[in-house]
Amino acid sequence: MSLSVRRNVTAGAPAALVALALLTAGCAAQDDDTSSPQGSSTASATPHGYVEGAQEAAEQQSRLVLNDPVTGDTRTLDLITGRTQLTSRTTGATDLTTDGRFGYFPTEDGTRVLDAGTWTVDHGDHVHYYRAAIRDAGKLPAGPGARVRGDAAVTAVTDEDGRATVYRRVDLEEGRVGSPRTLPGTHAGAVVPYAEHLLTLTRDGSDGTPKVAVYDRAGGRVRSPDATCEDPAGDAVTRRGVVFGCADGALLVREDDGHFTAERIPYDRGLPAGERASSFRHRAGSDTLTAPAGDRAVWVLDVTERTWTRVETGPVVAANTAGEGSPLLVLETDGALHGYDIATGEPVARTGRLLTGDPREGEGTGGRGPVIEVDRSRAYLNDPEGSRVHEIDYNDGLRVARTFDLDMKPALMVETGR
Repeated sequence: MSLSVRRNVTAGAPAALVALALLTAGCAAQDDDTSSPQGSSTASATPHGYVEGAQEAAEQQSRLVLNDPVTGDTRTLDLITGRTQLTSRTTGATDLTTDGRFGYFPTEDGTRVLDAGTWTVDHGDHVHYYRAAIRDAGKLPAGPGARVRGDAAVTAVTDEDGRATVYRRVDLEEGRVGSPRTLPGTHAGAVVPYAEHLLTLTRDGSDGTPKVAVYDRAGGRVRSPDATCEDPAGDAVTRRGVVFGCADGALLVREDDGHFTAERIPYDRGLPAGERASSFRHRAGSDTLTAPAGDRAVWVLDVTERTWTRVETGPVVAANTAGEGSPLLVLETDGALHGYDIATGEPVARTGRLLTGDPREGEGTGGRGPVIEVDRSRAYLNDPEGSRVHEIDYNDGLRVARTFDLDMKPALMVETGR
């Protein structure tokens, strides 16, 4: 398999060794048996954080899942080693999404599930990073239009007719789909796992306006906020809660000690449908969301501050940001990546042309085309026509750190390991 990597990056081995030492010390402290009369430590039979069949690492184990819907070519690109791995073909995928570990490919005959073999477990005071073998995990019945959302315990699949089923995550981890549980009601958007519950917008009200509903993991309805969301489009999970895009702005649903509340974050004025935020992109774990605001602007939603900011840009193809003081990244129709200061709206950096073909090809076709994936230190931009992926250091003036040349067209791309 051909893959060449063009580099301009400093090796990070010392940092990885320090991280490994800290990780080992932090977890070892939890595994010590301090109840011994002699005050000695006794190792646990099963080490803290142990996952059968997986290798624990000192840093995030990021991989890109890549697909060409036309040919079915599918690859995983390991961002630690720079190597790709061939996986079974998936032809006709209408989209590609991830929950941080699994890649989901809706097709006419169901949604293929690929275990990308990298993921993160956050224990609050420390984090575990894992890598394992890449393998197929089966196929979900829902086809084109399926919306798949997951967390560490369950995967929720909502089909285009609004029917939702819930699968156990442990089954997917073992390489099989397992038996689903059907969630009652008809759902206006994706069913989103959050805080050991399932959040959704149902159409069960008398007037048909979608309304917030909360279910437990067994599918039982629990007390829900009295809130509606007209014309819903887009959702995102943040540290502050789940965001649903609505006609008048965003609806933030939060949990506190088992009690759920809903809060509106409205636009400052009424907007035509074409200028509303209808799909959100952000760095996993960030509270700063981005969405196109028509053809020549981007919305930035600061969930912490409950504010919308409209950044005027050139013609928008894709956008994202790492949040927390990082620039807004916008791929524009000139094929270059542009950086903007979110607070002022001023441009702060720009690359040369990074795309080979017309960047607008693939717009409006279920995500087939250039996207910007962002993690804590890098951004990734796929160039389908150029058969390559660019790695961008967004904290260094949008420097192109690496370019990965591939033997396929990466029209669909997601990052796992988060």
